[in-house]
Amino acid sequence: MMPSAADPIAPMLAKAVDAVPEQGGKLGALNYEPKWDGFRAIVYFDGETVEIGSRGSKMLTRYFPELVEAFTRLLPGPCVLDGEIVVRSGEQGHEKLDWEALSQRIHPAASRVATLSVATPAMFVAFDLLGAGDESYLERPFGERRAALDELVGGLGHPVHLSQTTTDPALAARWLVEFEGAGLDGVVAKPLAAAYAPNKRVMLKVKHHRTADVVVLGYRMHTSGTGVGSLLLGLYTADGALANVGGISAFTDVRRRELIDELAPLVTRDAKGDPVRGATERSRFSGSKDVSFVRLDPTLVVEVRYDQLEGQRFRHTAQFDRWRPDRDARSCTFEQLERPVSYDLNEVLA
Repeated sequence: MMPSAADPIAPMLAKAVDAVPEQGGKLGALNYEPKWDGFRAIVYFDGETVEIGSRGSKMLTRYFPELVEAFTRLLPGPCVLDGEIVVRSGEQGHEKLDWEALSQRIHPAASRVATLSVATPAMFVAFDLLGAGDESYLERPFGERRAALDELVGGLGHPVHLSQTTTDPALAARWLVEFEGAGLDGVVAKPLAAAYAPNKRVMLKVKHHRTADVVVLGYRMHTSGTGVGSLLLGLYTADGALANVGGISAFTDVRRRELIDELAPLVTRDAKGDPVRGATERSRFSGSKDVSFVRLDPTLVVEVRYDQLEGQRFRHTAQFDRWRPDRDARSCTFEQLERPVSYDLNEVLA
C-alpha cells in the first residue's frame, strides 16, 4: 500500500563524508545529485487532497498554499514525492536559493502566509518517488524509483522541478564547487540499488568545510543552568563595526564548567561589578528560548569550521577548532571569508 499522510513516513537521511565518493565502493553503483538547502518535504497526493510533511512530525501544508494548488493542478494522479521546498531570489540569470525568505514562510498568521505565498513563492525540487497509484515504491531500488520519478514529474513545469543527477564522480565534484554559487550546500550520493530506508542514513553527503578566525562576543549559559552552553561569534565589517555572525556549542559537561572560569576575566561588568548582558534578535525559530547572553571583552579569538555564509551570518552552527591567542581580534574581518562565485540556479535544475 502506498504511504499516506495519515501515517507519515520519515525521510531517508544521509551520512556526512569528507569527499565525493568514487564509484565501486561498498555501496556499489552511485547516483550523484546536488544537495538542496531548503525544507525537506514529503508530498502526499491522493488524487484530490495534498498534504506536505516535514522531516519532523510537523505538517507544512498550511504554509505553502501556492504549492498545494500547483500539486493539485499538475500531478497526474495519486503519488508520494520526496524532495525539498526552496525559495529563489535574484535577477534573471543570477538567481539563487534564498534561505532567509524561505524561513519567513513559517508564520502563524494566515493573512501573512497568503501574502508571502505571492511575494516569495516557493518551488518544489523532487528527487525521489515513494509511491504512485495505490502502490508503494519503498522496496524498489533507487535507480528504478528515479526513472519512474523522471517519467512522472519531468514535464510538469514550474513550480515542480527535478534535481539533476549524474553517475560521474568528477562532474559531481565540479558541482560541489560551482553550485554553491547558486546557494546549494553540497552533493549527495545515493546507492542505485538501495531501497528507501525511512530515518536511516543510507545516502552520503559532502558539504563545504572552511575555517575562519572570529572574535568571541559573549556566551549563553547552558539550558541545565550549569556552565557555558554556547559562544557568540563576531567579525569586523569594513567600517569597523563588530557584527554577530553566529555561534558554537556542543561542549562536554566538563568543558562547559571550565569555560565559565576561563572566560571570567573577560566578562564585561557594570559600575556595580555585575556582568553586562545583551540579547540577540529573536526569530520565529527561537520561540520562548532565552536569547540573552553575557558580554565579553572582544579580545579572544577562536578558529572555527563552517560550511557557508548566508548574508553576514554562518548558515549553520559553526564548529570549534582551536583557540588563536596569536591573532589580534581587530584582524578578524569578513575579508578573510571565501565567497563562492555566482552561479545561476536555473543551471542547477534538471
